[in-house]
Amino acid sequence: MSILAKHTKLEKNASLLLVFSFLAVTVGGIVEIAPLFYLENTIEKVKGTRPYSPLELAGRNIYIREGCYVCHSQMIRPFRDEVERYGHYSLAAESQYDHPFQWGSKRTGPDLARVGGRYSNEWHTAHLKDPRSVVPESIMPPYSFLAENELRIEDVEAHLTANRMVGVPYTDEMLENAEADLAAQADPNADTSGVKERYPKAVLGDFDGDPLRLTEMDALVAYLQMLGTLVDFSAYEPEQNLR
Repeated sequence: MSILAKHTKLEKNASLLLVFSFLAVTVGGIVEIAPLFYLENTIEKVKGTRPYSPLELAGRNIYIREGCYVCHSQMIRPFRDEVERYGHYSLAAESQYDHPFQWGSKRTGPDLARVGGRYSNEWHTAHLKDPRSVVPESIMPPYSFLAENELRIEDVEAHLTANRMVGVPYTDEMLENAEADLAAQADPNADTSGVKERYPKAVLGDFDGDPLRLTEMDALVAYLQMLGTLVDFSAYEPEQNLR
């Protein structure tokens, strides 16, 4: 009996097909799941990654609140067209402190995984206040009200504590200095030595153009300016066979 004939017999017998389907799924499941019980971590450690600073975390909360993830993804896939446009493809470690992650499911606007440092603070502020003033073809709604809203700082320690409960490695020192670090990062006249020590590569200074006020615009721009800036991708071999 040929293999095709045997396969036909299997397809015509519902009970036999169910049994073999169950066996195939069982074996496949064991092969995929069993190794995970022996791995301490499935995320490769990458030099440079760190938890968000209090100001960046506050900006991320605003980013989520305003639904920015609906139109902007934060995941560059390993395809040539994406890498050439946006930069190095995303690494799993870059999202390890995201709860929830901001990979996104569609792109009405460009991917933001590497937007940090590409534009000035002034550009980001102008873009958020009036998107078409810098990108004429943009269909993004304006968020000028962010520059008017004072940023709440009294609950920032609670936000860091909540993230630590789900695995983000915030230290006691980070929690104790949360409010001070948040205010200092956006104050060009503040002592930022503590911020620099606790959060390497944090972007410092006034973000919204008004150094006398701490606004939601400050926080959101601070968050955008750090995206994709923590990992030194020059240390990675470029992908040769991107498709």
